[in-house]
Amino acid sequence: MKEANHIVIAGAGGIAEAVGLLLAEWSEKRLVLYLGNRTFSKAKLVAEWIKTNSTKDVQIEPFTLLTEPDQRMKEILDKGQVLLDCLPGSLAPKMALLAKNHQLHYVNLTEYVQETEQIKEIAKDASTAFVLQSGLAPGYINVLAHHLYKSFCEEFKVEKAIHLEMKVGALTEHAMAPYFYGFTWSPVGVATEYIKDAIVVRNHEVVNRPSLSERKRILIHGLLYEEDLTSGGAADLPEALKDKVENIDYKTLRFPGHYQWVEEQLKTFKSNDKIADLQKKMESVIPHLEEDQVVVFAAVQGNDEKGVLRRKEFAKIIKPQKVGKAKLRAIQTTTAAPMVESAMWLLKENKRGPILQSELDTQQFLNGNCIAKIYGKIEN
Repeated sequence: MKEANHIVIAGAGGIAEAVGLLLAEWSEKRLVLYLGNRTFSKAKLVAEWIKTNSTKDVQIEPFTLLTEPDQRMKEILDKGQVLLDCLPGSLAPKMALLAKNHQLHYVNLTEYVQETEQIKEIAKDASTAFVLQSGLAPGYINVLAHHLYKSFCEEFKVEKAIHLEMKVGALTEHAMAPYFYGFTWSPVGVATEYIKDAIVVRNHEVVNRPSLSERKRILIHGLLYEEDLTSGGAADLPEALKDKVENIDYKTLRFPGHYQWVEEQLKTFKSNDKIADLQKKMESVIPHLEEDQVVVFAAVQGNDEKGVLRRKEFAKIIKPQKVGKAKLRAIQTTTAAPMVESAMWLLKENKRGPILQSELDTQQFLNGNCIAKIYGKIEN
């Protein structure tokens, strides 16, 4: 039994910062953190930031992250127990393979479907466990929706439902015309989810639908938003629950007017790389803002045992929060907390192979230490 938990963080962006700080503040056991980035100076800077902003005495070692590990990186990977992948989704299969080869548990955040399928293949015969898509959306929202579905069936004494809805919006406090948006996270991630197809369930069948093709308006806590299909956020719930729920989808929440602006831009692009074109256009006119909020909404609807139409909903708006000595943006804490919760769970459980969102114990996960501090506890 190791005296400390040895955790490797791949990446040195805003989410990696938050992951490191949450681990430093809330780990129940002494930690040794290793933080890697392709630029050593950035890794060192973030490692120092975590030390400075933690109220605990944390040991954290920066290192240069390479796709072909040098001797130093190999030594770190061999010491580690869990690899937390905070890199762009395109690099996820490479990181997963490193974790497998060095016998680390692995946790990632990516919503990319193709890369997730590759990692599932990599993890099939691994001696360690791979928790996939463990951020906010995909991630927390899927566990929440699954829990809501199970609670609905138990309360109303049924086994099936008509609709299961998942909605998340990472938004600014204010938004200006004509784009009605501000960047709070990765521009490439936003462009990707707007272009790639969404996976949904319609009439108990898993099908693809074009992103931005099913727009509606919704009031949450009395505030008006627009929702529309985007890629990646549904995780594995469509496949896991298609026989039990007639219709399942994930939609991204935005301020009214934003999706119309996006569609107007898409009509002007001439090349075949619409993701790159949209990213470039958005970055040229849309600002990045620090003050943000995350809107989370899940609902299940169906008939009870007597045929009465019923609906259960959960909604929460999460603002920036103080962790240690730092004030973290809402997108940082809501993304990092599920990843950290997954890491803590893996260190306690004897698991192996790929672990998808539908396979997690919803009650245990949603009321875990890290999750509850950010999202609040779930009563039932």
